[in-house]
Amino acid sequence: MAETERGRRILSTDRLELREMTRQDLPALRSILQDPATMTHYEGAFSEDMVESWLTRMLQRYRDDGYALWAVELKDIGEMIGQCGITRQPQAETTVDEVGYLFHRDHWHHGYATEAARACRDFAFNQLGVETVWAHVRDTNLASMNVAIRLGMTVRTRFVKHYRGVEMPHLGFAVDREHD
Repeated sequence: MAETERGRRILSTDRLELREMTRQDLPALRSILQDPATMTHYEGAFSEDMVESWLTRMLQRYRDDGYALWAVELKDIGEMIGQCGITRQPQAETTVDEVGYLFHRDHWHHGYATEAARACRDFAFNQLGVETVWAHVRDTNLASMNVAIRLGMTVRTRFVKHYRGVEMPHLGFAVDREHD
């Protein structure tokens, strides 16, 4: 898709535009990552250094992998309301392609996460040639579990992530590419 001053456009849905994040997105990213309610399943709001590190990691993944979490904007107002995309994630003894989604709480319960994640799942299958797309969901995050289920995913594994000094049980949801 087209390059804009706000970052290269990747995907478009009925209501959303997904594009690469840039340093200009730091204020919007702060509003998401520093909101305690939004970040409940990450054990709380991020510090300024953690927000900077998050963005730096996404920018590096764009360079290294060609994809990562992208900014999700509402088409009608051009406001960044969240992030969604595909990232390479460790799982057991391997690395998997995971669809991740994280939206500011002001935009929950409107179907945006499902809409964006569905487009990213399809991107992984059709553009990246991925055979299986995963979603790693903390076992207390019912809303994210419901998004994974809406994407046709089922639970295939359970594991524990160690993050911010906390053991966090997770469910590994997955869906396979359909072959003709």
